[in-house]
Amino acid sequence: MNIGIIGATGYGGVELYRILANHRYVENIHLYTSSAEKKSYIDEYPHLSHIKENELKPLEPDQIKEENDVVFLATPSGISASLTPELLDDQLKIIDLSGDLRLKNSDDYEKWYKKAPAPEMLLQEAVYGLTELYREDIKNAKILANPGCYPTATLLGLAPLVREKIVKENSIIVDAKSGVSGAGRNASLATSFVEIQDNFKIYKVHQHQHIPEIEQELHKWDEKVGFISFSTHLVPMTRGIMATMYIELLEEWNTSKLVDLYESFYKHSPFVRVRTNGTFPSTKEVYGSNYCDIGLAFDQRTSRLTVVSVIDNLMKGAAGQAVQNFNIMSGFQENEGLNFLPVYP
Repeated sequence: MNIGIIGATGYGGVELYRILANHRYVENIHLYTSSAEKKSYIDEYPHLSHIKENELKPLEPDQIKEENDVVFLATPSGISASLTPELLDDQLKIIDLSGDLRLKNSDDYEKWYKKAPAPEMLLQEAVYGLTELYREDIKNAKILANPGCYPTATLLGLAPLVREKIVKENSIIVDAKSGVSGAGRNASLATSFVEIQDNFKIYKVHQHQHIPEIEQELHKWDEKVGFISFSTHLVPMTRGIMATMYIELLEEWNTSKLVDLYESFYKHSPFVRVRTNGTFPSTKEVYGSNYCDIGLAFDQRTSRLTVVSVIDNLMKGAAGQAVQNFNIMSGFQENEGLNFLPVYP
């Protein structure tokens, strides 16, 4: 297959390239950017020297449609909303890694992203690509909205409970932490070495744009779940997300029974690993992989459940999940090109 990556110079773009360059059903990869066109890719990423030497191409929709079977948009929010309509074609499939097509309510997008939304028709056609929950919809998708990194970790951690309808209304608290690569490649004061090193800080308190995305999906599964409290923190590490969730249940459970529930829920999901009773994952244990690891424990004293979900934000939180969805959309095995072990230490 011929694959295009728009936004190839960003971290999500180069991670897509790393995976797809070793995918046995991908024949050609075309790289597009508005920031460094007509340069060699190794000028942006010297670690690819003498391995892969693609040229960066300009964003010309007609050429993109002619050259590719599938296009990944690894662009900042606000670009896909206007570019995707220009790429619509009977043959071309589109996988958008930005937040532009995830929210079905365009008013929510304007409120939380502070940008003009995509056309309504596009929002309704785009399939939300949380792979483990929507495989059947993804199979027939022509336009796919790849989930955000925080929502992926959070929703996979909560799905067995919410789908079982055992969560008390308005009781979900999510305390999430991310590595600095989640902020993108562009330089900023907030992510400079002297600002982030030896530091740990909260940001976008009650204002993170992933809140409505998480609530949108939770309400599909159980409209009585209500609102969530969601906080995000920046950690001085390159990759990784840990979402620690505190949930009140409608009835008392024990940890063993809850672990059984999770294991049953994800028994056909090769990239979700449920930890045994009493053990919890760390971000290093999924580093560079497409795994989501989940651990949980019910506190009999407070009647509150703690769920810990970890992913690599550039993999399961972005490029890895996008390729997982590409596989399903193309009729390949779900884990094609993704069966590599986490990097450790």
